[in-house]
Amino acid sequence: MTFCENVTGLVQYGIDTGLLPEEERIYAVNRILEVFGETEYEDCTGEKEGNGNETPLLKLNWKNLENIMKELLDYGFQKGLLKENSVLYRDLFDTRIMDCLTPRPAQVTAEFWKRYAKSPKKATDYYYKLSQDCDYIRRYRIEKDLRWKTASRYGEMDLSINLSKPEKDPKAIAAAAGETKRAYPKCQLCVENAGYPGRIDHPARQNLRVIPIPVNQSPWAFQYSPYVYFNEHCIVLNSRHVPMKMERDTFVKLFDFVKLFPHYFLGSNADLPIVGGSIFTHDHYQGGNYTFAMEKASVEIAVTIPGFEEVEAGIVKWPLSVLRLRCPESERLIDLAAYVLERWRAYTDEAAEILAQTDGTPHNTVTPIARKSGDCYELDLTLRNNRKSKAHPWGIFHPHEDKHHIKKENIGLIEVMGLAVLPARLQAEFDLLAEYIVEGKEIGGCPEIAKHKDWVKGFLPDYRGRLQKEAVMELLKQETGKVFTEVLEDAGVFKCTPEGRKAFLKFIRTL
Repeated sequence: MTFCENVTGLVQYGIDTGLLPEEERIYAVNRILEVFGETEYEDCTGEKEGNGNETPLLKLNWKNLENIMKELLDYGFQKGLLKENSVLYRDLFDTRIMDCLTPRPAQVTAEFWKRYAKSPKKATDYYYKLSQDCDYIRRYRIEKDLRWKTASRYGEMDLSINLSKPEKDPKAIAAAAGETKRAYPKCQLCVENAGYPGRIDHPARQNLRVIPIPVNQSPWAFQYSPYVYFNEHCIVLNSRHVPMKMERDTFVKLFDFVKLFPHYFLGSNADLPIVGGSIFTHDHYQGGNYTFAMEKASVEIAVTIPGFEEVEAGIVKWPLSVLRLRCPESERLIDLAAYVLERWRAYTDEAAEILAQTDGTPHNTVTPIARKSGDCYELDLTLRNNRKSKAHPWGIFHPHEDKHHIKKENIGLIEVMGLAVLPARLQAEFDLLAEYIVEGKEIGGCPEIAKHKDWVKGFLPDYRGRLQKEAVMELLKQETGKVFTEVLEDAGVFKCTPEGRKAFLKFIRTL
């Protein structure tokens, strides 16, 4: 289509999705013309019929958006508005275009709380749709992610290979290295990102709108993740750039949010390296509207903690070491969680390879997840330890080396709950692996997939006779699920064995 047709289509998309009212059609067109440095425009809304009426454009949705944006970005590159025709520079420019359609922050906030007065879910439904419609969440990329489920003795695990997050361009990395380091915004989680134009080492966020919310009697913000690893994957962040810290107030913050949005869970990454999240410098949590396998897992051993008899407590049947707490009163859960954290921080059991600290460096922390379950509040405390050893230099309670061909990254909050976020490299490796298996070729002879040789050798004899490529791809997915379950077992400080349960109860008795 021509430039004018694409501009008309984009503005029509904004009106059809509700980003723009009809009254702002001309205004939005002129803002887009300004972005492109154009001063001429011909309205292509529709062609005149014989009776003088216009034939309206077809109703547009996000599936039309990808092609419209592609053509506009190609045009922008031809005009010299993009330094390079790469994903990085296209993302910087298309975000600027989409800002022309996105309502102003105050409008979004006002509409959010107006709907919240009817129900918290109506508010989040509105905000999630807006975050998608304005292309902050790029749906046409998200749908390319590979997602599947596999059965395990702990329940049905979720697995995904993330293809929506653009890989870093080596040229862009080199260019960023030569740039002057900037202190604004301080990180990608700061509220100052809303409306930020971006740069080669920092994503553009002109179409990001954040919702101010009160948490622990202080100003916080609520937004969605642009990569939505699960339904309505949100981020709750401190309005100040302060570091993460696992403490009593952490549990207060989790439940403050759950009280605001009882249809969402909220959890925190641990606050130590290896077992923690990727951004320690900014206090933040992750949540959403999704039921993970961990939440569905039952309590295997009920326990009673003296002084907190009214709190239901128990060890969850889960590969990691999880203590579940339930009570109608969130304050009692907060008190008990703070007590468990204090005791766990100081806990040592050398027989279980758990040391509280080494030369003053702490090793014990928790990954907490809060939710509303019926009339009760619920808190899962996942016990974590980040010790290393000669046998396991990556971490004793980290994916062990024999599974690094599938997963070697940290086990953070999302994976603790039973959703594997696997590296994009696996898509190409599995495709090649399936070809080698079907053709009976030597896997060890191919550098790209040689690391999978022992893994395939271990399970392939059980599947002789199912060697069509489609069946092999399904087989690789199911076997990957088994590896992921074993990865979670590696991360458990107390193993799901009679000896492990005995050790877990030994800790519980210290409470």
